[in-house]
Amino acid sequence: MSELLRVEGLTAGYGAAPVLREVDLTVPAGTIAAVLGANGAGKTTLLRTLSGLVRPSAGRVLLDGRPLTGVAVEKLVHLGMAHVPEGRGVVAELTVEENLRLGGLWRRDRADANKALAEVYELFEPLAKRRRSAGHQLSGGERQMLALGRALVARPRLLLLDEPSLGLAPKVTAQIMALLRQLRDRTGLTVLLVEQNVRSALSVADTGVVLALGKVVVATSADRLRDDEELRHAYLGF
Repeated sequence: MSELLRVEGLTAGYGAAPVLREVDLTVPAGTIAAVLGANGAGKTTLLRTLSGLVRPSAGRVLLDGRPLTGVAVEKLVHLGMAHVPEGRGVVAELTVEENLRLGGLWRRDRADANKALAEVYELFEPLAKRRRSAGHQLSGGERQMLALGRALVARPRLLLLDEPSLGLAPKVTAQIMALLRQLRDRTGLTVLLVEQNVRSALSVADTGVVLALGKVVVATSADRLRDDEELRHAYLGF
């Protein structure tokens, strides 16, 4: 299985104090990697650094072997990386369709952009029914679908997904996780998933990375994290 994402010695933070400390990890293409850990462990900072929103003070990030240090945020989308931040950020005043089209504005192949839009509506039937509704009229689950759909319209190879279950009902969370598995299996999408709901994350992930105080303390298969009682008690609290 080929490697899509490699992180080597990544150190980053806000101001003088680092949040991430010499983080190493790899994510094979076509897999889901769950990033787990307590609040303040550095999970969101990791995604923000990978997507160019936080500048690292040391280390490097490679996407399919290409170094990303210094690459502009908008260029990362062209290279195949999409980031869905925590909070289901959508443009509240725009309609569902307008929000989705924002995800593909940079693409020159309009026919394929329209095809990608149709695929998102097929994946998310509630959005298809509400394509003329404004973002502020959607439920929390629908807004999460919209945020995901907007990222998928760009046809990413690597999806960075931060806390998709936050504030959602268990049924909706299960639907989101099932969709991630479906995208991995059907399209080969690679996902780096930050998630507080450990059980949900491990139910769909292939590998798990546990952060503590900005460092990787465990990197192993999701099955081992789920089944090893000692590891779970030590790092995941259940």
